Amino acid sequence: MASVSTQPQFRYTQPPSKVLHLRNLPWECIEEELIELGKPFGKVVNTKCNVGANRNQAFIEFADINQAIAMISYYASSSEPAQVRGKTVYLQYSNRQEIVNNKTAADVAGNVLLVTIEGADARLVSIDVLHLVFSAFGFVHKITTFEKTAGFQALVQFSDAETATSAKDALDGRSIPSYLLAGHVGPCTLKITYSGHSDLSVKFQSHRSRDYTNPYLPVAQSAMEGNGQSVMGLDGKRLEAESNVLLASIENMQYAVTLDVLHMVFSAFGPIQKIAMFDKNGGLQALIQYPDIQTAIVAKEALEGHCIYDGGFCKLHLSYSRHTDLSIKVNNDRSRDYTIPNPPPPIMNTQPSISGQQQAPMNGPPPQQYNTSQYAPMNNQNFIPQSQAGWGTAPPAGPQGMQRMHNNPYIPPGTMPPQAGPGMMQYPGHIQ
Repeated sequence: MASVSTQPQFRYTQPPSKVLHLRNLPWECIEEELIELGKPFGKVVNTKCNVGANRNQAFIEFADINQAIAMISYYASSSEPAQVRGKTVYLQYSNRQEIVNNKTAADVAGNVLLVTIEGADARLVSIDVLHLVFSAFGFVHKITTFEKTAGFQALVQFSDAETATSAKDALDGRSIPSYLLAGHVGPCTLKITYSGHSDLSVKFQSHRSRDYTNPYLPVAQSAMEGNGQSVMGLDGKRLEAESNVLLASIENMQYAVTLDVLHMVFSAFGPIQKIAMFDKNGGLQALIQYPDIQTAIVAKEALEGHCIYDGGFCKLHLSYSRHTDLSIKVNNDRSRDYTIPNPPPPIMNTQPSISGQQQAPMNGPPPQQYNTSQYAPMNNQNFIPQSQAGWGTAPPAGPQGMQRMHNNPYIPPGTMPPQAGPGMMQYPGHIQ
């Protein structure tokens, strides 16, 4: 009878752990059988049975790592493999260091997996590569990819929890095979937990989202045309899919940042079509929509890493959004559609600002009421709005003047940047 060491394993170089992963167990193997199997080598302190799509996998945890090593070493060199009910059982070290039975949201089995791709080139892993990897375990219904503070992530939806569990158990902690990746892409490791979702919403097929159950779903324009939106350029160096919509994250918010402040900052590079602000992960974020991708590229390159206020306050971090056309349902102090010729007066949003109580302006007139003219794209070269009209908050008097962004002198034709308020950054080409 062949020994276990000649059998295929999930992980060939997995470091020792006091938790062992067992495969090819009899149907619905019980805890007592697992304890009996491990008893000759030490004390089994915990087990997890009936794992995987076929419920034929399990985990056992020893009190000491040397006991687990003894069991693996014995069966690796023995001519008689480990058996339960006369069936050969394959053993390997688990990537877990302990078995946790108290289930958190990420431990509750579901049909949707949350996948975090780790590695310097994680964002270069395409949705097609992910589909190829996960479809080896069953039919993949949908995939969406996105970026969070944890890094580049994906949601992968299977038909049922059993199939998802099988994929999770086999792939968690493993690297994507190098032959599936482009030659310049470094190692990428998969970290997998269960998601709280049960049915993903995919509105169109693109390089960021796929619905494999609906062949009639519209294809996003960015997926049909190049338009600079490919995830990886011809030189293999592009990390982001370019878009006409920018996602702005603002850190170190010592002063309030309003919708009109954002409009003043970003309209220096071209007409703004829409802005939507929202609180996320304890910070303020905003989506800024330009009419075309090139204008968004120029704004991103010029503004990335710069601070709205002097002293390093309200620092901008920019990335391209997957959105191409924002849906603004109402004009208020958190969202605005500047493409409407005569928008109704904005509805003031009573949602508290994450920056707490706003600083009172130290200089200039008191805040003015919103008016429709200040939201229209500025096409008159002689029109320069007053520095605090409509946004009403400026930092207290302090170090005067903001760094000038000479790194990008681009000024859209026929457009003059608005006059900066006290302590705010100076825009490209702005003359004092």
